[in-house]
Amino acid sequence: MTKSEIERVQAYLRRLLGTERISVIPPKQAGMSVEIEAGGEVIGTLHRDAEDGEVSYALHLTILEEDLPPAAQRMLAPTPAAAKRKR
Repeated sequence: MTKSEIERVQAYLRRLLGTERISVIPPKQAGMSVEIEAGGEVIGTLHRDAEDGEVSYALHLTILEEDLPPAAQRMLAPTPAAAKRKR
């Protein structure tokens, strides 16, 4: 991707997501992936596709299980079928 494309995609993502914390990082070496950062943390990669004269960009977000907050422990109400079985 060119520098201009990277800047344009970055501006679009910042506007779309409503934050200036998004950065599109050009690869350090040719052939490597363009990375997407949020607040300094790499969250995914960006790929350019040119087919039939049209250009599109695909954003692949990676979310690690270890980065997620703990699951909420909820008490689920028994289903009607389960309530009947208890009788």
